[in-house]
Amino acid sequence: MAGHSKWAQIKRKKAKTDAQRGKLFTKLGREIIVAAREGGGDPDGNARLKAAVQRAKEANMPNENIARAIQKGAGNLDGNAYEELFYEGYGPGGVAVLVRGLTDNRNRTSADVRHLFSKYGGNLGEAGCVAWQFQPQGVIIVDRVAAEVSEDEMTLLVLDAGADDMVTTEEAFELTTAPEELNSVRESLSNQGIEVAEAEITMVPQTLISVGDEDAERLTELVEMLEEHDDVQEVYTNLDSGE
Repeated sequence: MAGHSKWAQIKRKKAKTDAQRGKLFTKLGREIIVAAREGGGDPDGNARLKAAVQRAKEANMPNENIARAIQKGAGNLDGNAYEELFYEGYGPGGVAVLVRGLTDNRNRTSADVRHLFSKYGGNLGEAGCVAWQFQPQGVIIVDRVAAEVSEDEMTLLVLDAGADDMVTTEEAFELTTAPEELNSVRESLSNQGIEVAEAEITMVPQTLISVGDEDAERLTELVEMLEEHDDVQEVYTNLDSGE
């Protein structure tokens, strides 16, 4: 869930998805299909596709699976027609929840998401009720130990790469970029010998709210169950997790 630090969120996701690689590959494949359908099958000319392919490679998705997903998206192979949907609502404690899904059956996914919101103490709202609280942003995570550079050295590299800002935590350097600059900043860092742990375009909340422990636990349940759903790609909240 969104908080001060993306690093904690990413570590949680990776630990979880490592045990569910098949489901992860399915979701990554859908992302590639939609990206190729909307922007063409050439990653060099399609920033969204390039980012999706990179994430798939980082997850060790086989190259043939990646190529097949690109072909499906480009219309060269038969496949399901996925559409991108956003669901908005509130979780326990009034936390804003934004869900991004890719589905081949809008009615099924909408019913399932509504059920999960209701079951875990949330309320699914109308389009636009919380989306205004989030802005798209590129986030790049660099492991401080792996980078082997000081904070001052990293600051200079980040400025040269064209990132907007950097936050330093105990474990990581966390860079933010404009969404369209994500790939170029990542490549610039790579050319300087800096290994990127994670890079993604995410929805960043403009304000954070705090809730009690009970509501935070219930919200975590809601988010985890949404993330488990095959048609859900990402779940964003404006919870202040204190990370």
